This record gives sequence, C-alpha cells and structure tokens, in this order.
Amino acid sequence: MTSTPADRCAGPGQKLLAVEQARQRILEAVQTVTAVEQLHLRAALGRVLLEPLVASIDVPPFANSAMDGFAVRSQDCSGPTPTELEVIGASFAGRPFDGEMVEQQSVRIMTGAVLPQGADAVLMQEHVKHEDGRISFDGTSVKSGMNVRYAGEDSRRGDTILEAGIKLGAAEIGLLASVGVSEVRVSRRLRVAFFSTGDELTAIGTPLSKGQIYDSNRYTLFAMLSKLDVECYDLGVIPDRREAVRAAFQQAGEMADLILTSGGVSVGEADYVTETLGELGEINFWRMAMKPGKPLAFGKMGNGVFFGLPGNPVSVMVTFYQFVLPTIRKMSGEKEREALLIQARCLQDLNKAPGRMEFQRGILNRESDSGWSVSSTGLQGSHVLSSMSRSNCFILLPAESSGVKKGELVTVQPFLDFG
Repeated sequence: MTSTPADRCAGPGQKLLAVEQARQRILEAVQTVTAVEQLHLRAALGRVLLEPLVASIDVPPFANSAMDGFAVRSQDCSGPTPTELEVIGASFAGRPFDGEMVEQQSVRIMTGAVLPQGADAVLMQEHVKHEDGRISFDGTSVKSGMNVRYAGEDSRRGDTILEAGIKLGAAEIGLLASVGVSEVRVSRRLRVAFFSTGDELTAIGTPLSKGQIYDSNRYTLFAMLSKLDVECYDLGVIPDRREAVRAAFQQAGEMADLILTSGGVSVGEADYVTETLGELGEINFWRMAMKPGKPLAFGKMGNGVFFGLPGNPVSVMVTFYQFVLPTIRKMSGEKEREALLIQARCLQDLNKAPGRMEFQRGILNRESDSGWSVSSTGLQGSHVLSSMSRSNCFILLPAESSGVKKGELVTVQPFLDFG
C-alpha cells in the first residue's frame, strides 16, 4: 500500500487517502451496466462494444492497385531497357478487366481496381510512356508486389477486428463497415444525475445579491459530461437544508446509475451531503491526499454510485477527470486505459509543500529539439477557474515532492487524455 507523507493541512488523527489507492478502490467497487442495445452502425458512434467482432470477409476482398497506372508481370521487366509492353485493356474500380495477361502484355489500371489475372505489379502512370497501344519504361526498378494491395492485407476472414470494451470512434465505425457489419451490440448509455448545493449559489442571468456567486459548477459538469456518451439529468441547485438534500438524493437515486454533487462535502455544520449519504447509502471515503480536491466523497446508493465533488470549481474538474471519468468508462464497459503521461522540462520554479499530490495547471509546448517543456498558468488556487481555461495539461507533483526547480523534468498529463 502506498504511504502518504504527513499533510500539514490535515487535522490531528486524520488520515488521507492516496490518489492511486482511491482510484483503485473506486474501480473495484463499481460494476459495468449490464443492459444491452443493438444499434445500427450510424447510431453507435461513441458507444462501447460489448462483444468481440470477427471479420466475415477479407479486406480488401481482392488484390487491387494502389495507384493509377499499368498492371504488369514483373518477369517481363528484367530484359533490356527500356521495356516495351502491349496494352490489352483496362481495369477500373467496379469494372475489372475480364481476361488473363500473358507474356509481354499490360493492362491500364485505376486505383482500387482488381489486379488482372497474371499481373503482380503496378507501374505509376507518371513513370510510363504510353502511345499507340504500347507502353515503354525502365523495367529495372519493377519488383513483384509493387503498388499492389493484396487480399486480406487490412483484415482476414476469421480475424477478431475489434475486442469487447472498445469505444467506437470514426475509425472503428469505418472498420466495421468495411467488413459489412451493419449493427452492433453495445452497452446502454449511462444515466448521470447531478446537482449543486449551497445557499450562496445563484442562477446565471440573475443579479447577484450580497454574498452570492453564480453557479458555474453545474455548467462545467454538464460540459464535461456532454463530451461523453451519457444521458444527463440536471437537478439544479439544492439549498443547504437537510430535507432538500435528502429529497434530491432520493430523486437522483430513482433515475441514475451515477450521481454527482458539487459542494457540501467539507466539514461544516451546513454540509449535509455526506450526512445524507450515510443515511441513504454507503460512504467509502471523503479525505483525499491531493490538491486541489481534498474533500471528496464516494459511495453507493442502491444500484447506483455517488461522487460528492468539492465546491471549488478547479477541484470539480480535477476530481472529475481523475476519478469520475475512469468510473464512467468502467461502468460503460470500456476497457481500462493507461494514463497518457509525458516528461517535460519545467520552465520555472514550482512551489509545493510535501503531503499531498498536486495537480497544477500548466501549458505544454513542443520544443525545437523534439522534447517538451511546460510552464505554470500562474495562480493555482482551487477557486481560479481561469487557470483551467489557460492550461492544456496537469503538472503532476507527487505527494512527497517539496517543489520543482527551473529546468527539472516533471510529469504532465495532457488534457487530450480526457477526450
């Protein structure tokens, strides 16, 4: 078990849970949604494949030309230069040459057209002189298989072309279409309910009263969830009252596989989320050795899963990407991914106290020597949402780190990893 250095922000007797330990516990606790849908290929983009798919045909199904040019027999091209051959016909995509090439013959051929019987190479038309029904060219460079795509070169009949747990993107949709698959079995969309808590929150478009702020977290959550293939249920802002919080949880539990809240998970007499979850479900932990995102609740409610995210906006995004996103992927049936991590040269000193793993916001750039460099976005407070807008990566600083000096290598996690 990974040990975590003492955190000067933790109170007496409080033990914080390391990020990797927390992620492992979460993923071990959640189950994949078992409901299945059978969808037409065009409706399956972004969905997770539930069973391996096997090619029923070779792709391509026949040997064909990779170029516009002339199909030849390589054995005819080893004599004196220039080589001269008779042109006996043409092969077009969808209209193949009907016949067999024999000695000293060639066939005009287009890209994707069936390679005529007897031919084993294709000459690019730019390398050939064509006149009076004959072609001439330098035959010394002709090799068997040149500019030919062989049957089954992409996939062979009987090959497993996609494993279960693959999220279907554009390439996967095209690959399935190439072997004639019209429908696939996928997991149903995950149902995610979310709400914010806090009497200080005001809806956008409404003037602010003294002591109030706009509720940005629900919009952030909605935006992050909208990039995923899930069904979203926005339950609004719930006031800091025990009865209201309980009613929101009960409503969410009836409709959702996953429940997300923002705010109400830190220690305070008006924080009712963890209290209510303990009454209605099972709470697993709520103190993380990370910054931002120290107050994080995770639990189960009925057949669903619950995350109580912190109230500060950067903490919401960090904890969503580090914990909620892997959970959504697993519950949707997607295969576990390894995080995309890059080593980069830090362009400035970074301050940090030992005790918690930090996810500082950074700007990752490619350097001219083919390496990577990263710089801080500046202020790193959990309330500084503009730091997320300006950044394109997290700078990952281990719990035991006491800071970084300019020029040292650091580990970064590009936001592309969350796509």
